[in-house]
This record gives sequence, structure tokens and C-alpha cells, in this order.
Amino acid sequence: MATVDFETGVQVIGETAGAVWHVLSEEGPMSLAKLARSLDVPRDVTMQAVGWLAREHKIVIEDGSRGRIVSLRS
Repeated sequence: MATVDFETGVQVIGETAGAVWHVLSEEGPMSLAKLARSLDVPRDVTMQAVGWLAREHKIVIEDGSRGRIVSLRS
């Protein structure tokens, strides 16, 4: 199993959070599944980035008919 030091891991998650924000800004609300597919990072890193943005109150996560929908907080 590969290990990543804490600083590098936090940096990657932070950069991915920025990418998530830009995708949502440009394309609007989308499912978590579609968001994960649209980024060129592992799914777990995408989910950590979504958690980061949710903790910072930058996004809203709502239950949709076919899964969770993520959007920028207005």
C-alpha cells in the first residue's frame, strides 16, 4: 500500500476541492457520481474534497431521486 505524508495528502485534497468548486461553477448542480467521473483523481479523494467544501459551507448536498446532488451554496 502506498503511503502519502499528511502535508501532501491535505494539499491534494485542497487542490481537488478547488477543482470540484470550478466544475460546479461551470456546469451547475450534478450527482456525486457524475462529479467523481468528471475529475481525474481517485473517487475517495473527490469525496474527501466534497467533505472539505461541505465543512466550509461552500456546497449543498441534497437527496435527489437517483442519488445525492451537489451544488454550490448561493
